[in-house]
Amino acid sequence: MLSDPFFLLVAAACLVTALILIRGVLTFGREGIENARRANRLMWWRIIAQFVAVLMILLFVLMRRQGG
Repeated sequence: MLSDPFFLLVAAACLVTALILIRGVLTFGREGIENARRANRLMWWRIIAQFVAVLMILLFVLMRRQGG
């Protein structure tokens, strides 16, 4: 499974989502309006990255079920 390039791509998408989440949460802890805007922007990007990651996971599962 680790040699499957699509699996590695799915894992990378999950990692990117987690990194965006961590960065956004840490930015929320800082004071200032600009940091609040940056944190909200990061959370918006996290939603998009999470959506892509979930779609990739579903596609991966469907491909595995069909023996691909």
